[in-house]
Amino acid sequence: MIDSPVSLVLKELIQFDKTSSTSVYIQIAQQIINAIQRGYLKEGTALPGTRIFSQLFTIHRNTAVAVYEELASQGWVEIIPNKGTFVLFPRPKTAKIKAISNQIEDAYSYPKSTGYPFQSSFHLVSNEVFSNAKYHLNDGQPDLRLHPINEFSKWYNAILKRKSLVSKWNSNSKTKYSNFENQICNFLNATRGFHIKPTNLISTRSTEMSLYVISRLLIKRKEIVLVGNLSNHNANTIFQEVGATIKTVPTDENGLDINYIEKHFTKGKIRCVYVCSNRDYPTTNTLSAERRLQLLHLAKKYQFAIIEDDFDYDFQLEGSAMLPMTSSDANGMVIYLGKLGQSLFPSFQTGFVVAPENIISEAKNYLEILDKQGDLIQEQLLSELIYEGEIHRLLKKNGVIYKQRRDYTFDCFNRYFNETIQIKKPSGGLALWIEFTPTISLVQLSEQASKLDVYLPKTLLYQDKNTCAIRFGFGHLNKEEIEIIVSKLKHAYDSLK
Repeated sequence: MIDSPVSLVLKELIQFDKTSSTSVYIQIAQQIINAIQRGYLKEGTALPGTRIFSQLFTIHRNTAVAVYEELASQGWVEIIPNKGTFVLFPRPKTAKIKAISNQIEDAYSYPKSTGYPFQSSFHLVSNEVFSNAKYHLNDGQPDLRLHPINEFSKWYNAILKRKSLVSKWNSNSKTKYSNFENQICNFLNATRGFHIKPTNLISTRSTEMSLYVISRLLIKRKEIVLVGNLSNHNANTIFQEVGATIKTVPTDENGLDINYIEKHFTKGKIRCVYVCSNRDYPTTNTLSAERRLQLLHLAKKYQFAIIEDDFDYDFQLEGSAMLPMTSSDANGMVIYLGKLGQSLFPSFQTGFVVAPENIISEAKNYLEILDKQGDLIQEQLLSELIYEGEIHRLLKKNGVIYKQRRDYTFDCFNRYFNETIQIKKPSGGLALWIEFTPTISLVQLSEQASKLDVYLPKTLLYQDKNTCAIRFGFGHLNKEEIEIIVSKLKHAYDSLK
C-alpha cells in the first residue's frame, strides 16, 4: 500500500517542516486540500490508513489521525468506520440566483452602492489618511511596545481557565454590583478624590463612546455646547452629529475664559460646556483652580452641565495632578469622562463615565442597546490589576520613560528650531504644543515632511490668523525616533524659506 499510486502522489506533493510554528498535522492537511483542489486526488479516492500514512511520512500515528480528522472537519474527506477514508469535494450548499441574461456577470459581484437613497452624514466624514511614511506622528498616544507582554499573557491565560468565567457568561442573573464596578470605584475614589458608588459609574469601550452616549442623552438639536476656540476634533464631531450648535470660548494660559461665558451668554441658553480636566486639548494649558471654581458656580447659576474629559490623567509626569472638578461638585453639575488601562493594549483599555445616579441609570439603558455583551475577560483582568496594584506599578514604571521622552523631545525642538518656535514643558500628558514664530504654512510643512518620510496628519495642524502651531505626540516614540523626526521636521521647515 505504501507504493500504491495514491501513496506515491502524496509522497511527491507533501512536505513539512517540524521546526515551523504551524503544527505538522495542519501543514499536511493544507497540502492534501491543495492536492484535492488541483485535481491530483479525485473524489472517491481512498487514502492510506493512518498506520500506513504515518509510516509513509515517518510521523506518529496520532499525527496521522489528526490530519484525517482535520480534513473531515472541513468536509474534504469522509471517514467510514471499518472501510477507510475517502476524498470528497465540498459543494456549495446554496444555489446561485439565476440572473437576467444581459446582467449575468453583475449578479455574482457585490454592488458598490445601495439601490435606495439614504442621507450620508457630513460630520462623520473620515479624516484618516493612509501614508507609507516610515514615521507617523499622532496627538499623544502611549507606546504599545511598553506593554508587559509576558506578564499579560500569564494574567490572561489564568483568567481564561477559570470555570467561573463561563458561568458568568451563561448566567442571566446579575448581582447588585460586579467586582469590576466595585474595583474601579475604589480606584477612582483613591486616585481622584471621589466618593462614588457603582450607581455613579458606567464603563464603555472608549472615551469617545462615553461622550457619544452622554451626548445622546443630554443634548437636543440646536442646543448650545461651548468648547475652547482650539478644541478636540473628535469631541466636536460627536457634538455636531447629535445636532448641537457649537460655540467657541477664548482660551489662554489658564484655560477657558469663564468671564467670557458669563458676559456673552445668559441662563438657559447653554446646554453644556466641554472642558479638559488636567490639560487642555490641544494646547496642554491647565484650567486654573480659580477658574474651576468659577465654572462650577456659573454652571449652578446658569443651569448647564459640565462635561469634564480627563483623557490623560494617567500620564502625570511630575508633581500632582489637579483633582477633577467632579471631586468638589456638590450640586450634580459635572459629568466626568476618563480612561483606564492606557498602559495596556487598546483592546484592554476601557472608558468610563462618572455622574449623578439618574443620568447613569439612563446611560446604562442606552449602553444595553449598543454593547449588551460587554467584555468579561477585560473586566476581570482590570479588576485584578487594580486589586493587586499592578495598574499603579505600570503607570509609575511607564511614567518614568514618558518623562524622559518628554524632556528629550523638548530639548530636541529647542536645539533644532532655536528662536523660531515657542514651546513649554507641560507637567504631564504625551504631547507638546509647538507654536511657530514667524508663522509658516503648516500644510506646506506637512507636505515637505511627507517627502522626508514623516507623516504629519492635518488633524495635528492648528492655523488661523492668531495661531500657527502643531500638537506633537511623543509618547509612542523612543529617543532615536524623536531625534530623527525633529531633524526631518527642521529640514522640512528650512525648505519653506
